Amino acid sequence: MSGQIFRCEHRVTYALCTLGNHVYYARYLDILEAARGDFFRHLGQPFLKWQELDTVFPVVECHLRYQAAARYDDVLTVELWLTEVERIRLNFASRIVNQEGRVLVEAETLHVCTSLTDKPKRLPEELLGVLHPFVHGAAKSPKASGR
Repeated sequence: MSGQIFRCEHRVTYALCTLGNHVYYARYLDILEAARGDFFRHLGQPFLKWQELDTVFPVVECHLRYQAAARYDDVLTVELWLTEVERIRLNFASRIVNQEGRVLVEAETLHVCTSLTDKPKRLPEELLGVLHPFVHGAAKSPKASGR
């Protein structure tokens, strides 16, 4: 299955950078979290809506591969898609690209669907329907056009 890719922009703030003027490695997780929030808003169902319905999606594992550094004031594009959507699992793959089109970071975050009291639960049917267009098959990373 070949799915859509969600894209959003993020401008690097000074607060994300080290004295060496590159984004501190752990801050990429913040950038990815912001992109997932934008993705859910794009779907018309922000995280707060799901929280009000006693449904949250905690990260249980993450993998990041750093290829180059982002710098202060860079405009980054975060590309995001789903690699797995199952009963209680929701896995995102992402790529962070700079304004020149260079891939800086490739990432995967693995989530489970739980209640606010950490009890695992099935992904809501309403959510499955809107996520479906963004699911990619077994391939972990769709080919970037022109990169």
